[in-house]
Amino acid sequence: MLPPVRHIIHADLDAFYAAVEQLDNPELRGLPVLVGGRPEGRGVVATASYEARRFGVHSAMPMATAVRQCPDGIIVRPRFDRYREMSGLVMDIFRDVTEVIQPVSLDEAYLDVTEAAANRSPIAIAIDIKERVSAETGLTVSVGLGSGKTVAKIASDLQKPDGLVVVPTGQEADFLAPLAVGKLVGVGPKSAARLHDEGVDTIGQLATMPEAWFARHFGKRGDSIRDRARGIDHDPVQTSREAKSISAETTFAEDLPGNSEDERAELRAIVERLSGRVARSLPGKGLVGRTVTVKLRLSDFTTFTRQTTLPSPTDDEAAIVATAWMLLERELAPDRAFRLLGVGVSGFTQKEGPDETPEPVVAQQRLIL
Repeated sequence: MLPPVRHIIHADLDAFYAAVEQLDNPELRGLPVLVGGRPEGRGVVATASYEARRFGVHSAMPMATAVRQCPDGIIVRPRFDRYREMSGLVMDIFRDVTEVIQPVSLDEAYLDVTEAAANRSPIAIAIDIKERVSAETGLTVSVGLGSGKTVAKIASDLQKPDGLVVVPTGQEADFLAPLAVGKLVGVGPKSAARLHDEGVDTIGQLATMPEAWFARHFGKRGDSIRDRARGIDHDPVQTSREAKSISAETTFAEDLPGNSEDERAELRAIVERLSGRVARSLPGKGLVGRTVTVKLRLSDFTTFTRQTTLPSPTDDEAAIVATAWMLLERELAPDRAFRLLGVGVSGFTQKEGPDETPEPVVAQQRLIL
């Protein structure tokens, strides 16, 4: 029996951080806005307004490069508390439509509106979402609507900003066929380059390749990539808040460098405190983890993570502290100061009993403040 037809929306706020800055400061409207760190501090672009994108500026670009390409760009430091506030307002609008929501980040989410579509056209639902977001927040959101998450996400990106693209049920493969293979979820830039070398440039060409070919090129992901290329996607919208790590983080009142012995000792103490919180939460859940991650935000708001995988799963506080400190110590430099530090553990298995074999689990991602 075929599964019932689903109606999935992917909603993606347009140039979110920059749009919030332009909303709050009318003097920035219509101007090229670059949200991120200063160019002299090795900052990067978090988001660029569409006025700046016309100059080829994009997210994750070094700010120095962005300024060269867009010399009239106005650099604005990120205000993440404000972005979280605005994101919450938008997510509340989504929840008025359906409880089946999977937030992906502050500015995008999947919505399963199948149940709501029993009484209303799914297109009408999508239009209503766009209108409410605009009226109630002043932001614009691009929406893709289809039978699965793959086509919905790709569709939401095709007519930005303020787009609405609908992929009718049964036309998923036709919709995907002419698109560049790199647009398919799971095909990154390196994979796309390899496929291009083999003459596979579009999703439609990818879909025609035999099953064994996918196994050779993508390994265990072969079957799922092949299905997505053919427009087949039954992946559910994950309403569970569970993810794959347990973490703790803190933001400092003042930026903290690690140049002197006292500063390094202070950073070490923070690592110990955060690692302890994470470690103490594991036994109660019966979990041990193999991967330790540190999250760092510099004084210019550049944010990145470093991680390593241990030889065996652990919930030992000392091991987590030692590993997290090793990762942080490698990032200390005379020109760096930190404004946020986080420690996380992932790669979980259930802790073994006397006669048990550990099995992989998916555990709740918890931000322990």
